[in-house]
Amino acid sequence: MVKSLLRLSAGIDILNRKIGRSCIWLILASILISAGNAWTRKLFDASSNAWLEIQWYLFAAAFLGAAAYTLLVNEHVRIDAISQFFSERTRAWVDLLAFLLLILPACVLLIFLGSEFFYQAWESGEMSYNAGGLIRWPVYLCIPLGFSLLALQVLSEAVKRLAFLTGHRSTALSSEADLPTFRFGGKTPGDAA
Repeated sequence: MVKSLLRLSAGIDILNRKIGRSCIWLILASILISAGNAWTRKLFDASSNAWLEIQWYLFAAAFLGAAAYTLLVNEHVRIDAISQFFSERTRAWVDLLAFLLLILPACVLLIFLGSEFFYQAWESGEMSYNAGGLIRWPVYLCIPLGFSLLALQVLSEAVKRLAFLTGHRSTALSSEADLPTFRFGGKTPGDAA
């Protein structure tokens, strides 16, 4: 059963890795739009609330989309000043309990509340209060989607901690270096053409 759970965990890791790494493009788009807005204001004394809001939307999507990836590669915030004194097994137990008793219930709550928030904006056609602003439901949709990805990664990490504690895995944590080579279009970056 643990091997089946580890296969499921690996599938979740692949999904969140691809989405998390793709969020780089959202950040780039946000930066380019921000720079374009600044140049337009300075050179032409013109501005658009829609362009200002789209950069916020992109940043929100990147932040929520990459949260699960951050957990996957063990770059999330933790209290290292305390946990550094624990053994790896104790840290695995603390992580497992935190995942199942704190983080997963918080994710489920935010998925539920975020879905309601999104649905209300979708139904009402809620628009920005700023003149020329954007519709709101696309950015509200990022909330339940982002926390759904995070909840899946929490389950994946819980499986890994459980596998470590039961002797089915040699380490409790993952890092980018532990993951298989990331491929773009079937080629590893740097492969000869």
